[in-house]
Amino acid sequence: MLTYERRCAEIIHQTSLLVSSLDGADLGVQVPSTPDWTLNQLIRHVGLAHRWTDLMIRERVAEIPYDRNEAQQLDSYVGEKTSEVVPWLVEGAKSLSEALSEVDPDEMIAVLGGHPGPRVWSRRMTHETVLHRWDVTNALGVPFELDPEVARDTLVEWTDLALPFAFYRWPEQTAPLVGPGRTVHLHATDADAELVIDLTGSRPVVRHGHEKAAVAVRGLIVELVLAVYRRRPVEGLEVFGDAELLDLLLDRVRF
Repeated sequence: MLTYERRCAEIIHQTSLLVSSLDGADLGVQVPSTPDWTLNQLIRHVGLAHRWTDLMIRERVAEIPYDRNEAQQLDSYVGEKTSEVVPWLVEGAKSLSEALSEVDPDEMIAVLGGHPGPRVWSRRMTHETVLHRWDVTNALGVPFELDPEVARDTLVEWTDLALPFAFYRWPEQTAPLVGPGRTVHLHATDADAELVIDLTGSRPVVRHGHEKAAVAVRGLIVELVLAVYRRRPVEGLEVFGDAELLDLLLDRVRF
């Protein structure tokens, strides 16, 4: 996995890459993967998420102040120019990275799922930025590349955070996933990343390594990331076994 220091640096780096794709862009363009938002609103969403996390860390809050998160309140962001939003976005990423760098990674602040907030949120904001950078490049039709080490961390975060969160948050929705013999194998063909999701118990268990499973999906690490985060369909990836189980998993686990 990426180190804490690397994640702090990646928040800035991924934001810089996002910004580099915006040169001359029309921010009024709708984003296909987040259809309710324009590019303008998506950029504000990313920046507001950075600032919300920054505030939690700097104030060392014990409980996450969800009521103070403005990252979904985006209707007012229309007609802005890149000259307005780009410096604001870059500044917020830098401030967040600095805030995270100034605290003990294992300090029990902004705790999520019983885990120290600095570690969880450094990872969450890294990959929040990664995925929304893809949203931007896809909307603009420009190439998207991702360091395989970062991509591996993004994929594992999905199994570490999105998967258990879905079972906790939507038990009725995820209940059909559970049953005897129900296992899913994610296999990256270009990186050291093999994950087995065991759905035979009441809660998912994730193991690293190669195992036979009810369904296996193989592909480039970036393509697996895009598939589990619902940015691309599984068509075009290699799928062996119970494809319906894989489809159900990706439909019910949303983040």
